[in-house]
Amino acid sequence: MSQRWLVTGSSRGIGRALSEAVLDAGHRMVATAREPAHLADLTERYGDAVRTVALDVTDPAAAQAAVRVAVDSFGGLDVLVNNAGYGNVNSVEDTDLDDFRREIETNLFGTIIVTKAVIPVMREQRAGHIIQFSSVGGRVGAPGRAPYSAAKWGVEGFSEALSLEMALIGVKVTVIEPGGFRTDFAGSSTSLREGRPEYDSVVGATARLQRAYNNHQPGDPARAAQVILEIAAMNRPPLRLPLGSDAVKVIEQADLAKLEELERWRGLSISTDFPQEVRSIAGSAEGHSETSPLLALRPSR
Repeated sequence: MSQRWLVTGSSRGIGRALSEAVLDAGHRMVATAREPAHLADLTERYGDAVRTVALDVTDPAAAQAAVRVAVDSFGGLDVLVNNAGYGNVNSVEDTDLDDFRREIETNLFGTIIVTKAVIPVMREQRAGHIIQFSSVGGRVGAPGRAPYSAAKWGVEGFSEALSLEMALIGVKVTVIEPGGFRTDFAGSSTSLREGRPEYDSVVGATARLQRAYNNHQPGDPARAAQVILEIAAMNRPPLRLPLGSDAVKVIEQADLAKLEELERWRGLSISTDFPQEVRSIAGSAEGHSETSPLLALRPSR
């Protein structure tokens, strides 16, 4: 069945590979980029199946306009892919606040802005799928990439909360967590600074590794695009999906380490509760169950 897509950051990398895969599969789409001239060949190749739109994801008015193009051209919107983003390398100390703000504005607030622009359309349809690009850096703090990790951890939390609300109106949410892919993300799109010697063993090492890794990443953007097409066709897609063998390995190791740390400090963590008898009396008096509100609204998957 043909779907109507909107993809941010369509001009290069996974966004470009996905845009071509979407159109090759017979879907219709709004392809966006800060410089839509970089998308002109899509119009030449795919004609009326594609609309190209200038979009700075940090501009709410531009996001609303892009969504209107989808609705006016195709009658609605089935899939949003928030792909636009970038990540520099530098130490926290040496990254100035303006750089922090710009990176978080693009990677986190850009995702929030475009998501909010599509929600009313999908709510009226009672259907849709919002696919958010996070990263391995959204699950594991990466030295030298504090602004990027801060933003992508924000995307993860925002999207998990969003999924619980969207489930009530028939809209699905999936967070994509890529590892290393052979795109421009590690090339001219990224500023790599090794920084001062005090942090060289982590920040400098990250910058050097990134340079050496470029064009040797295991991830194939075309294969990633096909996986995203598959996810978008599912009735019950995953909330989170790492992409790439390196992503799976890093996330698995990090999650196991978190569980081990949780268990090691369990006694200290739960020592902050009221004694059991006090909690039981208070719960009975107020007619409350012992179930934490932190867990009560989480659906089983």
